[in-house]
This record gives sequence, structure tokens and C-alpha cells, in this order.
Amino acid sequence: MKIAYISTCQPRECGLATFNENLLQAVNHYLPFNASGSFMVALNDSDDKYQYDYDNRVKFVIAQEHLADYQAAASFINRSGADMCCIQHEFGIFGGRSGAHLLTLTSALQMPYTVILHTVLERPDPVQLFITRKLADGAAKVIVMSKKAVQLLREAYRIPLGKISSIPHGVPDFEKPDIQTIKQQLELPIGKILLTFGLIGPSKGLETVIRALPTIREQHPDAKYVILGKTHPGVLKRSGEDYRDSLKLLAAQLGVEKHLLFISKFVDEQDLHAYLSACDIYLTPYPNEAQITSGTLSYAVGAGAAVVSTPYWHAQELLKSNRGKLFNFNDHSQLSAIVNNLLSNPAELNKLKQNAFRHGLSLRWPKIGKQYTQLFKANAETTSPTLLTENTLMKVTSLTRPLSWKTY
Repeated sequence: MKIAYISTCQPRECGLATFNENLLQAVNHYLPFNASGSFMVALNDSDDKYQYDYDNRVKFVIAQEHLADYQAAASFINRSGADMCCIQHEFGIFGGRSGAHLLTLTSALQMPYTVILHTVLERPDPVQLFITRKLADGAAKVIVMSKKAVQLLREAYRIPLGKISSIPHGVPDFEKPDIQTIKQQLELPIGKILLTFGLIGPSKGLETVIRALPTIREQHPDAKYVILGKTHPGVLKRSGEDYRDSLKLLAAQLGVEKHLLFISKFVDEQDLHAYLSACDIYLTPYPNEAQITSGTLSYAVGAGAAVVSTPYWHAQELLKSNRGKLFNFNDHSQLSAIVNNLLSNPAELNKLKQNAFRHGLSLRWPKIGKQYTQLFKANAETTSPTLLTENTLMKVTSLTRPLSWKTY
């Protein structure tokens, strides 16, 4: 079966690109990529189609804001002999208002497509609601990664249950390494390691952890908080390193700057596994409940890390059954109490790690890939996507007109 994967693609430093690559490799085990002729259509975040050095699996490149590229991509896919398309969806990676350019592509496809929604908003604005419903109308299947996302699609978007599938976020085949050796290889400071990784920005709530450090230091003076990751490209473009600098300033004001370590790089999965294995506690202090999927949280659980998190939606599901600990949003006092208790009780800390690791076995990509393969095979046998009506096409046209970013 020949599949066209539409997504951001590596080497672009993007969570969706990593997810797409992992999905492709997992499905490849059941549907060999080269033998099937499957290929990728890459989304670029600039007008330069040579911005990234893609490998030869990428057969077409779309410049995000170029509407004509979406029309040309649909024509290319239709001529390619693909049996179906798999689309990774985030509003921010497609052009037009809230990514409306994508509808121009999907409405022209002559084969079934599946869309994987990485964000499902509880209160979408009218444009976001329109786009999501039209994508779902035309799709053979809409895939989400949590029960909460299924609930939202049914209640907020009125998408039929039969159109929706829930498949958990996959994680690599992590093995348990020698932790002391890993710590030496990574040149991490001696002591207890608290870790957060991912693209850095104000939506991460990292200041909550820094405010908890003085109390943690009182009981565990060797504790260090490691923030691993580059600043999010969108944040960097808008405000440079202001957020990172504000975290450093806060740490200095609280007298815990020696307990804070920034490692500003985008790490591959092998290195990420090493950092997750080396940490004593993994933290996701996100301040917003409405986070439907967190790849970083999935990775941490898959690696068998002891996770302490705010109760955003994905964390509530993934960390139940004592697979992690939850603390209230922005509550650094509660966070410090939980961290101190875990660091003082190795048996309880290890129990969390064991519970997470056992659950993570069910999230390994080979198992997740099998679920996707079965779904893809079923979808390829469905009819082509529903064509948009004339009224809908007029609506899409209005949403795909060039606008300044301020209009969004």
C-alpha cells in the first residue's frame, strides 16, 4: 500500500517531524516503505524550499503560506498512485487563517485521507471549528491520542464517534541503561537531577519550578534543575531570549542560580533517552489545563521516569494508577513538597519509575505502528474524500486569502 505522509519533516526541529518519522518507521515494519513507494510531502516554515536538507523520501515541498503549493501538492499526490494520505495536523504548520490552506489540498485529493490531530481545542474560534469539522467531514478517519480528545471532538465539534479513532502517542523502544555511566557521559552535575525538556517558551510554566527550588534546596542541597531544549522558534522570532533570560533573573533573585542548568540544544532520541534515564524526577509544570497531547510526557513515561506534573488533560490520563504525581497549576509550594518527599523516599520514587516503565511498554512504537497499519489498510478501502460544496469552497477561499500575522 502506497501512503503519502503530509507533515513537517526532519531535519526540521519540530515535534511533529519527529512523530511523523517515528510513525513512518513503525508502519514500515508492516508495510515496507521502499517496496510500497510511500513518500512524504514536507511543510516548510519559510518561502525557501531548500531551507532543509531533506532525504529522498520527501518528494514534494510546500511553502507554508503559498496557497498554490497546496493545489500543486494535491495534483502531485493524485498522480503518484498513492492509495491514501496521512496528515499530521497542528493549526500553526499550515498557511491561511488557522491553517485553512490545508483544506485546499484535502478537497482536491482523489483518495482517502486520515488526519492525526495533535491539538484539539476545548473552545475553538469559529474558523478553527470550521476547519476541523471540514477536515473530519472529508477524512476516512480522525485520529487523536487521548480519551479527552475523543470527548471534545464529539461534544465541541459534533464529529460522529464512528469517524474517530484513539491511538496513544508512541514512544521508542527504550532500554534501561547504567545510570551512573550515563550521568558521566552527559557530564551532568553530581547530585539529584530534576529535568524538563522540549522547546522553551512561556507556556511551559518553568518559573514554577524555579520558585520551588529554594525549599527543595533546604532539604536536598545537591538538587539541580536541568532545562533541556532550545527556545521555541516562534518565541525566538517574537521576543528573542527574553523568557529564558527572565528565568535566569528569577533564579538569581531567589539565590538558586547555582541549582539551575540550561542545556540549549535540540537532542535526538538516543540522547533524550539518556537524559530521561539520568534524571531523578521529570517535571512538566505546564500552566494550562487544555493540553490534549504531550509528546514529552509520553517519552518520559516510556523511559520509566518518575514524573511530577500539573494536571493538564494528557497528564491526568497518562499518570493515573500511580504512574506519576500531580500538583496544582502554578503551585510551587505543593510542587516542592512532592519533590522533597520523593527525593527523601527512594522506595516510593522507584515505585513510580517501575509503574511508568511497565505502562510505557504498551506505548512502544512497534505496537502503536501495528494499530496504525491496521487502520490505514481499512481506510485505503474506503471511498475518496467528500468534495466540498460550493458554499464551503467560497468559505475556504475567504480563509486562504493572504493576511498579516496580526490578523490571526
